[in-house]
Amino acid sequence: MSKLHRELPVRRMFIHILGISLRSYRSFSYRGAHFRICSSHPELIIEEIKIQRNILEHYIKRQPEFASSLKPIELLSIAPPIACGMQEASAKTGVGPMAAVAGASAQAAAEAALEAGACEAIVDNGGDIFLYSEQKIVIGLYAGTHSLSGRLAFEIMPVEMPLAVCSSSSCMGHSLSLGDCDLATAVGKDAALADAAATLACNLVREPEDLGRALEKVMAIQGVQGVLIVKEGKVGIMGELPKLIRHEDKCLSKKIPKDQV
Repeated sequence: MSKLHRELPVRRMFIHILGISLRSYRSFSYRGAHFRICSSHPELIIEEIKIQRNILEHYIKRQPEFASSLKPIELLSIAPPIACGMQEASAKTGVGPMAAVAGASAQAAAEAALEAGACEAIVDNGGDIFLYSEQKIVIGLYAGTHSLSGRLAFEIMPVEMPLAVCSSSSCMGHSLSLGDCDLATAVGKDAALADAAATLACNLVREPEDLGRALEKVMAIQGVQGVLIVKEGKVGIMGELPKLIRHEDKCLSKKIPKDQV
């Protein structure tokens, strides 16, 4: 494991897919969740997103606490696989099960396409991403109107995939955050766990001095491969992350998943 703290002129960064020119992306919104997808089976991905969302909502009607709890809870015996995966991530991280919903949904949808024969499946669920490809994928760091937007990215090679890259921020998005963190990104093979771990990391940071403790606590969770945390001018990195590269993208803001009118 390696840990690095360095000064960077960056605030309010967020993760999103940049892609390459040969890829065609499709945006899709469903019940408040916003997706950007790329695959030879986009309709199957969309259908799986709807199926899993409906399954989860049906279960929540039987156990409302699943949607409101900020800590792990015991599931009912009828819990569907997506709820079980979210609860497993919740138990490992100590956050509520809904902290894993975006990652879990992204992975379920991508895996449905791969099982159907797709050679590539990229699902970005509002900054929580699950991806597989036989070509490299570039995932950018979004910093709003900051001059850094579109200039830094993760370069992910085929040998590293499938991979989940999930992010949480106290400054952007509508998800609940108990911290004050510009960006927390967790990487791993399980998107539900990476999503929950990013939430935990974000919750643990209120001051730049919190980065070291947060990194160590999140990296102690089995299944988390790497973590990147940004607070004001400080960046903390621990574990095995994809290569961080410079990347220019002037159309960055157009690639952020949002409501489709």
